[in-house]
Amino acid sequence: MMGKRIDWEALFLLVVVAAAVAVAAAGGGVDVEDEGWWKEGGSDWFLLKDSKHVVKTDAGEMKVVRGVRGKSITNPMHIGFITMEPRSLFIPQYLDSSLIIFLRAGEARVGHIHKDKLVERTLKMGDVYRIEAGSAFYFINTDHSNSLHMICSIDAFESLHWHTIQSFFIAGGTYPTSVLSGFEPSTLSAAFNVSESELSEMLTRQKHGPIVHLSDNSHSWSKFLDMKRNEKQAHMRKIVRIKEEDVEEEGSTWCSFKEMLVSLFAKADKRQDDGWSKTGRGPGSCNIYERKADFKNNYGWSVSLDESDYSPLKHSDTGVYLVSLTKGSMMAPHINPRATEYGIVLQGSGTIQIVFPNGSLAMNSNVSQGDVFWIPRYFPFCQIASRTAQFEFFGFTTSARNNRPQFLAGANSMLNAMRGPEFAASFGMSSSRFNRIVDAQRESAILPAWPSTTSSGEVEVEAAGFGDEILDLEFD
Repeated sequence: MMGKRIDWEALFLLVVVAAAVAVAAAGGGVDVEDEGWWKEGGSDWFLLKDSKHVVKTDAGEMKVVRGVRGKSITNPMHIGFITMEPRSLFIPQYLDSSLIIFLRAGEARVGHIHKDKLVERTLKMGDVYRIEAGSAFYFINTDHSNSLHMICSIDAFESLHWHTIQSFFIAGGTYPTSVLSGFEPSTLSAAFNVSESELSEMLTRQKHGPIVHLSDNSHSWSKFLDMKRNEKQAHMRKIVRIKEEDVEEEGSTWCSFKEMLVSLFAKADKRQDDGWSKTGRGPGSCNIYERKADFKNNYGWSVSLDESDYSPLKHSDTGVYLVSLTKGSMMAPHINPRATEYGIVLQGSGTIQIVFPNGSLAMNSNVSQGDVFWIPRYFPFCQIASRTAQFEFFGFTTSARNNRPQFLAGANSMLNAMRGPEFAASFGMSSSRFNRIVDAQRESAILPAWPSTTSSGEVEVEAAGFGDEILDLEFD
């Protein structure tokens, strides 16, 4: 028995070795010295410039900036920008991707199906809200004079991968075409229990695109909103013959669709201030501007949302953050140990620096309002505000957990936490000299501008938070 066990162990070892050789020969592993996979795009790889209009009408548009897809990135995050003119409607649809919406400017009403019930929310500037893949929804810009601007993450994990994002329009007509139009007329007539002619009227009138104005009195959508509530209900009953008890039923796809139509047209003029829908309870929104900053000093502040702050984020495994830097200040060099980061410049301008694993500079690029960038997980990076304006950027991370960034410089840096003779020796320095360098920066996380030199060559150290003990710097 002992000999037989030894034979099995030898065979197992042989299989393991053979498998390792096969993987290596096939290129199945990534050698840390093989830099091609993360250098393939150069510095421009980290600035996302591949954008496409997926919707564009007189009443608004939706533009999508595509995330980078590579050998190690199979489901990249895409970033969407939605702009809607005053009193406009993004008609009911559902998507093959989940959305995390950030309302940048304006006020909106969003309605979507949650657990077979319609949930409506009124969103204001700074609100964050999630719509899951496959959930029918619509947006309305309720303001009569101001445009609506929204930024959203597009989670492609559940997508069909036909396109960056795939819409399935429920409402529509000749443009866009409703998915209902694809069924045989007799099938649809039986499903709705109305005549084919009545359905044909409903499915052929809309021709103004996915985003439509509601201010044009000649427009069918506007006519609905201008009606009194009882008139809207009567009109909807005429079209689809909805009975009051139908709206109370659950579990029917057609009932959910009917319920959305009733609420859209019969209750669109009724504002809901309590944050909960009378036609269904569901998750609320979270306002990032109203949250206390996670970190704040004289040089800026930062705030983030994770699943403990807003539970719907856990379903997309996505985090949200917002950073504001004063003129010339810097978010200290750091790494994200848990997530890839996507950022959108909201205000001002600055510089993004990213470092490759081999210690070489990956990117050193200026960015300004509207630019989109991304930082791979583990890659060291920093953001630096220009000396002319405040630098504000918002973004998403690919983890709903607390990211816990690890800083490489500053009073709260890992160098400070791990200081000792071993760390000093790893830099080839004495402990005293190493400590002088680590202790020079008294600020944490968000750092002041590097001190400028005067015309006489003197260094204005106090303006940068350096103490009198560090005065042996030399400038050529």
